[in-house]
Amino acid sequence: MLMFAASSMAFAQQRTIKGTVTDESNLPLPGVVVTVKSSGKATSTNANGGYQVMVSGAGDVIKFTFLGSVPKEVTVGEKNSVNVTLVTDTKQLKDVVVIGYGTSSRKDVTGAITSVKAEDFNAGVLTTPAELLQGKVAGLNITKSGDPNKQPATILRGPSTFREGAAQQPFYVIDGVPGASIDLLAPADIESIDVLKDASSTAIYGSRASNGVIIVTTRKAKTGQTRLTYSGYGAVENVSKNIDVLSADELRKYLSDNGVAPLSKPTDDDGSNTNWQKLAEKTSYSQNHNLSYGGAGTNSEYGASVNYLKNNGILKNTSLERTIYKGYINQRFFNDRLKLSINLTNSATKNNDIYQSQVLSGILFYLPTVSPFNPDGTYKENYTRTGSGPLNPLSLIDNNFIRTENNKTLINGSAQVDILKGLKFTLTGSTQKEQNNVNIYSTSQSGIFVNANGVASRSAYTNTSNVVEAYFNYDRLFGRHSLKLLGGYSYQQDRNNDGFGVQTQNFSNDALTYNYLPFSNPTQLSQIIFNPNYAINSNTPAITYISTLRLISFYARAQYQFSDKYLLQASLREDGSSAFGLNTRHGYFPAVSAGWKIISEDFMKSIPVISDLKLRAGYGVSGNSLGFDAFTARLIYGVPPGGGKFLSNGNIVNPIGPVRNDNPDLKWESTGTTNIGLDFGILNNRITGSVDYYVKKTSDLIATYPVSSTLYFYPFYTANVGKIKNNGIEVVINAIPVKSQSFTWRTSFNVSHNKNVVESLSNSRFTLPFIQTAQLGGKGQSGNYSQIIQPGYAIGTFDLWHYMGKNANGVSTYQKADGSVIATQPLTSDQFIKYDAQPKLVYGWSNSFFYKNFDLNFLVRGVYGNKILNATLASLNNPADARLQNIPRFTLGESFKDINAYLISDRFLESGSYLRLDNATLGYTVKPHIQAIKSLRFYASGNNIFIITKYRGVDPEVNIGGLTPGIDNRDFYPKTRTFSLGITAQF
Repeated sequence: MLMFAASSMAFAQQRTIKGTVTDESNLPLPGVVVTVKSSGKATSTNANGGYQVMVSGAGDVIKFTFLGSVPKEVTVGEKNSVNVTLVTDTKQLKDVVVIGYGTSSRKDVTGAITSVKAEDFNAGVLTTPAELLQGKVAGLNITKSGDPNKQPATILRGPSTFREGAAQQPFYVIDGVPGASIDLLAPADIESIDVLKDASSTAIYGSRASNGVIIVTTRKAKTGQTRLTYSGYGAVENVSKNIDVLSADELRKYLSDNGVAPLSKPTDDDGSNTNWQKLAEKTSYSQNHNLSYGGAGTNSEYGASVNYLKNNGILKNTSLERTIYKGYINQRFFNDRLKLSINLTNSATKNNDIYQSQVLSGILFYLPTVSPFNPDGTYKENYTRTGSGPLNPLSLIDNNFIRTENNKTLINGSAQVDILKGLKFTLTGSTQKEQNNVNIYSTSQSGIFVNANGVASRSAYTNTSNVVEAYFNYDRLFGRHSLKLLGGYSYQQDRNNDGFGVQTQNFSNDALTYNYLPFSNPTQLSQIIFNPNYAINSNTPAITYISTLRLISFYARAQYQFSDKYLLQASLREDGSSAFGLNTRHGYFPAVSAGWKIISEDFMKSIPVISDLKLRAGYGVSGNSLGFDAFTARLIYGVPPGGGKFLSNGNIVNPIGPVRNDNPDLKWESTGTTNIGLDFGILNNRITGSVDYYVKKTSDLIATYPVSSTLYFYPFYTANVGKIKNNGIEVVINAIPVKSQSFTWRTSFNVSHNKNVVESLSNSRFTLPFIQTAQLGGKGQSGNYSQIIQPGYAIGTFDLWHYMGKNANGVSTYQKADGSVIATQPLTSDQFIKYDAQPKLVYGWSNSFFYKNFDLNFLVRGVYGNKILNATLASLNNPADARLQNIPRFTLGESFKDINAYLISDRFLESGSYLRLDNATLGYTVKPHIQAIKSLRFYASGNNIFIITKYRGVDPEVNIGGLTPGIDNRDFYPKTRTFSLGITAQF
């Protein structure tokens, strides 16, 4: 009887609580998790923000949680209806991570992902969004020269391919569009960038993700918000450092002191004192303006922006001008059950460029004893002079120009349908079109094309990419169990190099330059070139075949969480690509990872100093199909190397023969990554950080192997053979050392170590002991290689002659392979493997100070332990040829009799370590008591303020991408030092 009464009383206390959850604007919040703490039972709010739960008594507590809002707990009491308002949690919003086809809270992430929010981006004069991340992400090494038209080299967790270009770059996803161009975005339009580093995170993108995935999210208006923002700056840039070469008087004295006859007059010495570096350089003035507008109501969000960037470059006739237009509209229907969105972005870029390799070499080597001009105003040249810089640098700049126009348009849209509770279907589509117009003209005075009477080239090529994706998301809570499922399909078609180009010459005058090719008068058929290769600089595209590539994929992911303690994630993607062999077009890319929220365990309550602790581990496989055309695995016919036109039946025709073998078994490179990480927080997360250890093994590397022409049509064969291993550790520490009402100091430090090693170049079918790279040229060294790819060594390993000092006559000596020492030029078989270009440490340290309305931010970054081959100094160090070319001040310490001083050897292998104050910004924010103006922020910023290094070249931040990293070879566009003033106004 007593038991019956007790159970009846308990049943009588149980009752249903209903209510509505709204946000700060009193708008309903769907998807809020509502949990009864005593029972652990949970539900979520519907499209109208409504919910219904069962409680057991007045003492029950209901907890309301929603991503991006401050959690709230309410004691039921005697109420039958509980309505709550959730406020935005700015800290939690910073903890939202984009993981590919969805988002997650940072505390639930099981992979290695770094998120950088807009307020943490690098400031100053930036020409590409990738520069926003320099020094901010552990394991991400970004290098860039001062060239406004050149993309930075971006390497994540070490090089893992034998191919160059796109094959080494991370894969970009912009607002859910895979493979979208990063150049479509202005930095001011970016809300956040998430860097997915390990394969357990990237495998959902399959065959394009082995170099990591960078996901970019653009700014959108928040609900109830209407904003109008202008930001802009003006900047002045100057060369931060020049090579110290001799002046004309110093060169004359040097020759005289060494008993050399005076230079011939006026051909090589007309009494001038010309500083060619200063003559080619200029003070650059840059500007950037961004105007954006956006708003969001109950059922829609909309916005538009326009950005204008002009960077004039510090070499004459080099510049970048870009205008970006962006607009979007999102609309919700049927009580938010249907969401439609459309985005339109257009980027129009104009590049002015020069023949950089000739100019950058010429301003160092050309004799300072001559004037740029003859007395009649024509450019002074001496075509009989030999040496490394035989052409007038100013003439090269003024009489040869490259103008490129690039127009990119991206249209993408999506439809999302809430089918059932927790089940959503998303359909996305995008089309990206890129138009490249390349115009080149060399005038009748050009030293590159002597007596050609003007050479003009015009080309127009179009690249298009169409993507369709359809996927389901299922997200439900079952008591203490949380389950998220993803399943989808993807179709992508890329059509590249669709266009035409022609080069011709012999114009009556230079008035129209390239604008009317029919005015040319070629005298020979060979003077007309169709589809010329424009790989003049790395900035101009190299034209290949027109091609169409298709990629069809299926993918799935499951995320499970138990009791907010134990996390498990697994994914699988199947890709089918037309780029590879008929037998191996499909590949599978699995991944699995797990996490343990140690901080949620009861025993952690006794350690209050630790506020967060999570252990992560994962393994996954991703691929690399970037950088391939549709014919990589096909038998291709074309004009064989060295083949020229011939006469056939009275007609001049091209020879045709195989230029590539087919390989039906060619497949993508695969990278398997194991990652173990620990996330921690101390002192209520005043100090947070993470430690990651990874092992990244890439197999089936693609390389070209020499084969027998009796077995194959063509003497080279593209096949999967090699293996590379990268392993390393990454450490990140964030702290708020000081936080008071008027002053706050935030600091973040990251450091990473990576070891790269080539494990294999051969298999049972193909054998290759090594691959020689870095053919740098130079006097008597045109066939020499300075780097080698060989098992047991890193990519970028140097293979050089070993310098043994000077003999009694002051002549440089070198060690031969047999150990003997000689004072003449060694053989290529005498080269020794020594050091490599891979840094042992890459680090960044950023700081932000806030005092009342003032803010100060600065970033220090650098690398340690790498080597740079200063081939520029080696080539300049040529005392015996001082009659033909200038020499650096370094050479004054050399013997004039040293006939070997210029040879590229390990004497010029220098430390590439540096520490750079990369940028610093001081700002002041005003919030005027004017309703129309929310805030005004004025700031002054500096970039590349100072650098500490032992490197003797222009700058140690040389290119680390490609197969020849760490080489400075007479073509480094000078780094700049920049100062800017800017304003940001919000209305």
